[in-house]
Amino acid sequence: MNKNELLEKLTDIEWQDFEVKAAKSELPKNCWETVSAFANTNGGWLVLGIRQDNKMFEIIGVDNPEKLENDFLTVLRGEKFNQKIIAKPYKYHIDGKKVISFFIPEVEHKPLYFNSRQNTFIRSGSGDQRATDYEIDAMYRNSAFGAKDKELTEYEFENLDQNTIRVYRDYLKSYNPEHRYNKLSDKELLEKLQAIKENKVTVGGLLFFGKQDDITKLLTDFRIDYFEIPGTSYSESPVRYSYRLSEEENLFMFYFAIIERLTKKIDLPFKIQSDGFATDNQPQFIAIREALVNLLMHSDYFSPMKPRIRVFSNRIEFMNPGGLPRDITAIMREDFSKPRNPIIARIFRAIKLAENAGSGFDKMFSGWKSYYNITPEISGDFSYYKIEFPVNEPVNEPVNEPVNEPVNEPVNEPVNLNKTLQDLLSQIANNPYITKDELTKLLVKSRATITRHLNTLKTIGYIEREGSDKKGYWKVIKK
Repeated sequence: MNKNELLEKLTDIEWQDFEVKAAKSELPKNCWETVSAFANTNGGWLVLGIRQDNKMFEIIGVDNPEKLENDFLTVLRGEKFNQKIIAKPYKYHIDGKKVISFFIPEVEHKPLYFNSRQNTFIRSGSGDQRATDYEIDAMYRNSAFGAKDKELTEYEFENLDQNTIRVYRDYLKSYNPEHRYNKLSDKELLEKLQAIKENKVTVGGLLFFGKQDDITKLLTDFRIDYFEIPGTSYSESPVRYSYRLSEEENLFMFYFAIIERLTKKIDLPFKIQSDGFATDNQPQFIAIREALVNLLMHSDYFSPMKPRIRVFSNRIEFMNPGGLPRDITAIMREDFSKPRNPIIARIFRAIKLAENAGSGFDKMFSGWKSYYNITPEISGDFSYYKIEFPVNEPVNEPVNEPVNEPVNEPVNEPVNLNKTLQDLLSQIANNPYITKDELTKLLVKSRATITRHLNTLKTIGYIEREGSDKKGYWKVIKK
């Protein structure tokens, strides 16, 4: 920071990364609070020789800048702080007075405190605040960024949910058929994915493939919160929520249950491919899917805060416990990729639900804006981050279309059904009263996958539902 930049700072109202102290002849005691706050947040400048009175600043200078510099740097390299800090000094001559500044860098391993843990500070607005126990614990967990899900558990391959493994393998064959992992045995596959190491299940492997009872022994309150609120806020909503997702077996089953709900909440014109699959490459769908996978890959599952998705009438919110590894601007600019849970990220990447490089933020932001003409908003601190997707009328919505055209009219042109759709149609023909749960077990698919394929068969005119979901039956229209 040069002299002109310093003077310009003094004309600002408040700054996150700039603090002045009088320090005429000695170091003020509260300067160590500022050092801790800058180091635990995003770094910043501590300037000595300027007095602040409300929003007015007076340059008073320091008497002995060499002594103050030496005293300050000696403390930073000494035993007062729990780790050593390297700060670079700068000197200025302003109106015949001497001013000195130090740039305090953000430390990699937080928290940084002096004397005791209770003296941990963070930067809030333009001031220093003592960190709470919750915030300090979050700093410790963030220091283990990228390592927690690699830890080994007491569980082995046999303890994992075999149905989830089968569903994963089916998904891998469908969406990444050329991947070499398709030739491996179940255990070899999980070893390649690092879900298993040294014959023990990793934390990431347990969260993704484990059984709920075993996961809750590791995390007593394991869940992904998903709410649908009929209003723009809780106060506006006639009820607290109209839908809340129930418990699921593991992260993979949570993914299917949540993406099924989210797909219904965004504007998604139905497009059918020749193989009978609905297309899922529309930008608004990709954006919301990236946000969901991002949440599952980056959440701090050991935080008291739980991953949460809230669908309001005017926005969709994704709340991730645990802060981002870097400032969002740097992540977007450098296409920075460092997932909090690298094993979970690796498992998602194998089935092409996550990027091999980059954070996925670009797809979220550009995809959503290209359709809704609104840029998602991101906020948070070191303990969480939140992404909001505002909803309004889609940019690409067709205009001047006839209003009386039938919706979801059966497609009369022949469609080549894939094997899953053929198997599903065969089961329904044999037993019109078959349930989704029975189809899930017979075809070894997730409930969300079965639901999606049933909707496809209905849309292209192969089946229809007679009666209610509980007491009705399926009617095959054509085979």
